[in-house]
Amino acid sequence: MDKVCAIFGGSRGIGRAVAQLMARKGYRLAIIARNLEGAKAAAGDLGGDHLAFSCDVAKEHDVQNTFEEMEKHLGRVNFLVNAAGINRDSLLVRTKTEDMVSQLHTNLLGSMLTCKAAMRAMIQQQGGSIVNVGFVHTDMTKDLKEEHLKKKIPLGRFGETIEVAHAVVFLLESPYVTGHVLVVDGGLQLIL
Repeated sequence: MDKVCAIFGGSRGIGRAVAQLMARKGYRLAIIARNLEGAKAAAGDLGGDHLAFSCDVAKEHDVQNTFEEMEKHLGRVNFLVNAAGINRDSLLVRTKTEDMVSQLHTNLLGSMLTCKAAMRAMIQQQGGSIVNVGFVHTDMTKDLKEEHLKKKIPLGRFGETIEVAHAVVFLLESPYVTGHVLVVDGGLQLIL
């Protein structure tokens, strides 16, 4: 099986850290982001023949077109990383309904749409891996006022993107691990 991986949200944060690690391991990558210039910059920084694509994961037509383009230029995608996400952090009573809908469409529906598109190829080739990434401290969450939470983490700090990237690659490369939720939180779940 070829090592072709699509990384949605691969231009920054966790997705970019995953891309850097996977490029060193010899994967052929598609770096996908809403901003094509950002995706191109991230792909270019990796060296090699990695490709960049623009896609709004909340739009099924965009997702389908992106998978068609990836297959045309890289071959069938057999690894998928969903790291695309947006943050509209605010108190619920102050949050606009359109911000809630936008966040749900990108963070939830977007992952479902990319999984649906990837599954078609994975079923045909009888294999593949998908990892959906959750929350960690990145530039997207840098404005959150969560110092009190940081003090509660047994390791005493927020995780780094590369630490999550190692967990993502472990899951992608572990063919007998399936349907698993791997919590990478510095032990926070132990005290909550």
